Formats: sequence, C-alpha cells, structure tokens
Amino acid sequence: MRVLITGSAGQLGSELTSVFGRDGHHEVIAATHEHLDVADRDSVLGLITATQPDAVVHPAAWTAVDACESDPGRAFAVNMLGVRHVAEGARRVRAQMLYVSTDYVFDGAKATPYVEWDDPNPQSTYGRSKLAGERELDPGSTIVRTSWVCGYNGGNMVKTILRLSNERDQLAFVDDQHGHPSFADDLALVIKQLVVERRPGLFHVTNQGAVSWYEFAREVLRLSGQDPERVKPISTADLDPPRPAPRPANSVLGNEALRCSGLPLLPDFREPLERLVKRLLED
Repeated sequence: MRVLITGSAGQLGSELTSVFGRDGHHEVIAATHEHLDVADRDSVLGLITATQPDAVVHPAAWTAVDACESDPGRAFAVNMLGVRHVAEGARRVRAQMLYVSTDYVFDGAKATPYVEWDDPNPQSTYGRSKLAGERELDPGSTIVRTSWVCGYNGGNMVKTILRLSNERDQLAFVDDQHGHPSFADDLALVIKQLVVERRPGLFHVTNQGAVSWYEFAREVLRLSGQDPERVKPISTADLDPPRPAPRPANSVLGNEALRCSGLPLLPDFREPLERLVKRLLED
C-alpha cells in the first residue's frame, strides 16, 4: 500500500511512519506540519491527488487543550476543517481513511468505561472540535479514539514528570481524573492493522490499566528508580492556577469494538511505560 500520514513528525505520526515503513511492504508519504497545513484545502487536495495514496492516516491535530479554549477559531480550522479537507482528498482518490480522535469527546460523568456506542458530550473546545472532525468522515472510514498518549517523540506527561522530578523535591498530580494511558508505538501497530485490513467504523484503542494522573506519576518515578512517595495527590479543583479547559474526570475508554472483532487488546500500560522510561533515561 501507499500510505499518506499527516502530522508525521508528532509523537504518534512518527511511530506510524516507522511502523508502516519498517517491513518494506508499504510506501510511506510522511507529511509533517511544516510541509502540510491541513487547514489549507488547496494544499491538502494538491498533495493527495498528486501522490494518489491507497490509504490516508490522519493523526495531525491541534492538541494544546488549554490553548484551544482561548482560540476556538484555530481549533475548529485544524481539528474540524482539516479533517474535512483530508476526507475530501481521500474520497477523490478512493483511499481508505483513518482519523485519530480523543477521549475528550466525552464529558467524564459516566461511572464505568466509555464504549464506542456511548453518546459523546464534549465539555471543552478541543473535545468539540475533535468530535466535529469525526462527523466529517464518510461511513466507510475508520475512527480510532485514544487517550493519554505518550511516546518517545514530542512532548507528553512522562517527559514532564521526569523533568519535574529533577527540578522539585515534591510533585503534586490530580487523583480525581482517571484514564487509560496509551503508548504511541503500541497504538501505531493497531492502527496499521486496521488500515491494512480496511476495517471501517469506530474503535477505542488504548493500553489497558486505568489509573489517575497521581498514580501514573508515582509509577513513572518508581520505574526511574526514584521514590514514588515524592508524589502527592491533589484535586482538580485545587490546581493553582486552574486549567482553562475542563478535563473529563473519567477518561477510561473501553475497547469493546476491538474485543468484539476478535482483535487483540494492547498490553497493560506499565509494560510500555517501563520501556519508554528506560529509553528516555538512556538518552
């Protein structure tokens, strides 16, 4: 297959580029943000019609959740119109399309994991813009919702925790937001399978193991050889300064579509977290 990947320099895009390119069976067209502004319709259509991909994987997005809150115009231009443009291009060349969405499409009020048939109710501009992107897709497209993404490339919470542990004696993380951490290299493998097998529809894809950010931070310190007792719990309401964008208290995504399809679930997050921490410490 010839596969076009948007946002190919991001933490997920870079892993997708590696996963599709490593076995030599697929031709990868890696489109970084610097080379492709998805909000620019002419650029998107020009690239897709010129390269004629068999599949388009679209993880590119503006993911700065709090910044989206203060600039909804940009959020919707990138996260909604960008999907519209990519979907239009894929339609023109009859390419399979996969779009990467988010747990932020839910309000977080449910007491149990969110499954694919639960009704979205986003509370933030970021969540609303990503849900709007989902609604731009054709019925034969694939949507992968994921959460708490971490990877070797780009910024993420693992790198933040390690940095803060070198700067402060004590760390504080919220214990009233729960989710499934997802690791970009694991996530990329499932996305590749869904694309190669041309499976349409909506899938929640995360690593397993629900934790709070407080518990996650403690695990990062433990795996890096530090004392997890340095991490203290705090409530979201006590954050100072408060975050502009509301976060879902429950971000746990149940991977029911994978399970019902007979596809393997990703391993417990502690396995790839240990792998990532070790790699970051070796740098």
